[in-house]
Amino acid sequence: MTEQMDYQTFLENKGIKVHEEGMNISTDDINPILYPFQRDIVRWACRKGRAAIFANTGLGKTFMYLEWARLMGQTTLIVAPLSVAYQTIREAEKLGITVIYVKNDLPVKPGNIYITNYERIDKFRPELFGAVVLDESSILKNMSGKIRTKLIRQFADTDYRLCATATPAPNDINELGNHSEFLGHMRMSHMSSVFFVHDQKIGLNPTHRWRLKGHSKKQFYQWLASWAIAINFPSDLGYSDEGFILPPLDVTHKTVPHGYHKEGMLEGFATGGLSAIDVKRIRRATVQQRSDLIADMVNDNDDQWLIWCGLNDEAYALLKLVPDAVNIEGSMTPEDKAQRILEFQDGKIRVLITKIKIAGMGMNLQNSHKMVFHGLDYSWEGYYQAIRRQWRHGQKHRVDVSVVTSTHAAKVFEAVLNKEQEATQMTQELINVTKEYSIAELQDHYIKDWKYATDRTDADKWTMMMGDSVERMKEIPDNSLDLTVTSPPFSDIFIYSNSPRDLSNNPNIDEFFKHYEYIIRENLRATKPGRIACVHIQDVKAFKTHDGYRGLKNFPFQIIDAYIKAGWTYRSTVTVWKNPQIAAARNKDSDLLFITLKRDSTKLAPTVPDYLLVFRKPGENEVPVQPYPNEISEEDWILWAAPVWYGIKEGNVLNTRSAKGQEDEKHICPLQLDFIERCIKLYSNPGEWLFDPFAGIGSTGYEALRWGRKFVGIELKPEYYKVACHNLKNAESVNGPTLFDWAAQQQEEQQLSLGLD
Repeated sequence: MTEQMDYQTFLENKGIKVHEEGMNISTDDINPILYPFQRDIVRWACRKGRAAIFANTGLGKTFMYLEWARLMGQTTLIVAPLSVAYQTIREAEKLGITVIYVKNDLPVKPGNIYITNYERIDKFRPELFGAVVLDESSILKNMSGKIRTKLIRQFADTDYRLCATATPAPNDINELGNHSEFLGHMRMSHMSSVFFVHDQKIGLNPTHRWRLKGHSKKQFYQWLASWAIAINFPSDLGYSDEGFILPPLDVTHKTVPHGYHKEGMLEGFATGGLSAIDVKRIRRATVQQRSDLIADMVNDNDDQWLIWCGLNDEAYALLKLVPDAVNIEGSMTPEDKAQRILEFQDGKIRVLITKIKIAGMGMNLQNSHKMVFHGLDYSWEGYYQAIRRQWRHGQKHRVDVSVVTSTHAAKVFEAVLNKEQEATQMTQELINVTKEYSIAELQDHYIKDWKYATDRTDADKWTMMMGDSVERMKEIPDNSLDLTVTSPPFSDIFIYSNSPRDLSNNPNIDEFFKHYEYIIRENLRATKPGRIACVHIQDVKAFKTHDGYRGLKNFPFQIIDAYIKAGWTYRSTVTVWKNPQIAAARNKDSDLLFITLKRDSTKLAPTVPDYLLVFRKPGENEVPVQPYPNEISEEDWILWAAPVWYGIKEGNVLNTRSAKGQEDEKHICPLQLDFIERCIKLYSNPGEWLFDPFAGIGSTGYEALRWGRKFVGIELKPEYYKVACHNLKNAESVNGPTLFDWAAQQQEEQQLSLGLD
């Protein structure tokens, strides 16, 4: 028998947590130039070792990750967008930190901090670095799968990792998942299956979207806050906003005649149905009109201007109209691009023309406060990031932004503004829900936000206990249970609650069985020698996104192994037949569909059956179970002795509607009453005690009472517990006492009269 840790210790250690793998740093060791909130975030990131700083633009992410790199004391590689590297070197000088720009790892020496561009990442050997920083790490979500995967794999063994970016959209599962996977906390596929549900609408207008499971919200945000700090303003974490209140932002939309007509489009009608191709065609058709308008605005004063173009033609047209304009385009070397940006920052260039993909991420351009968008596409993120180059911490003037489009493209700007409103709201919601956890993290404190309640209902022939099976089973005397019939949660298929006491709430299969072992052992202790435990189970499907392959996980074998290790004797397995047509219609399982049969039958697989696993407690059974002939005939046994059980009706279950909680994502899947009935008749006598540690809505107890047995059940979820009590009361009233009940009662009274327990 293996050594087990104390159950309370197990619960404390259980769960989806991020363990601290960094080092403790004193505030006194951090450069005093940093603001208090920045210093505390740096301390937290150092303690974590692998973390993300989701801080809005202008809050000093560069200072924070530079200090982190210095304090971790490793040979560090900073990976940044193309034009940001030289700016970062300048920022590092303010902190007294030396950062060296490199194109490959040949000049790398131990102990230094280096910086390169994302485009050059394949020229670096990860084993040379003890720490890596991804600057503007939201770029992960926009990268091709090949590059994203390369980054994740390349630094999978790097001890210390830090990501820094503006606050990500909370509904962007890819962005959050890529960060988590890069940091080594949880694969994106695992994160999506644990915390999210995929809503799919079939029909003329099919939709697909991920959303948080109702009962997983608190757990998800607490997990997120354990490795990422999200902040829009210092006050989000309880600090002063002094110095971070931005000046006004004035956005003006100006239009020129459209100059483009699409067949079927009414003249003068600005449609909201323009495709991205239509938008680009309209931009090309109106380049000159927009350029003329912008040139008049820019040439009318001596202010510095930042102009965002989406097409080379837009930039070339402006260069002819604005004499002192300088353009940065993609064909330039990184050094030339960086030089022109530095000259603009220093005031040596009055009008800078470039594209958002070149200078729209991470650049500090608050030396200027006038900006023009020379046309617009549907990207809200590009629009937002471009504005924040000027409208950020350190800006002293009102920022004037002009968006110049054609009349037809006016709806594009409207769509971007709608996205902005939605994103702003959702980002603030993310910060609001993680605020409590983030503040606790900064204070090195872990919040337990799950509630645990207990209750008990006793009747003449049944007892229901609400609570944790491991703990409530201790109330059941040794060697007192005659039969267990149960259906445990199927590993990580469904998570029924956010409580760590919930067996379904485990981050992986190993944690599941560590938890289940406590229940199996308690069940063994409370069962009479020689008596039976019937476990309903099935194979668990493996999915490409979650497990890396499509197929089956042999979950029943793992259950068998766990029971044997706990001391049970494995007796038999029965396969329960299931209707493949019902399964195909219910689950839309491609393994079962005719279309798969016609396309490639190697991708077919039969429907996953249910199984009955039978285990016996070692020792002699003192009271033989004798169901023949009153409950089981010879004809019954001929059918039930077969390795496959037919006749188990999938729809013969108790009503689940009233038990479904507000935050439940999956319908409750109660055990079929036919299945329970056969187990009861095969392995127990009338009047004996049946048990179910996962009682759910009371299906096992319902059948136990119906067939003249007694029942004790345990259920963690209050909603299920209440319905189970209701169902057990109904079973009593419907069936009433039977001859077997009367006989058992007479036997009990006789034992009491003799002073027997």
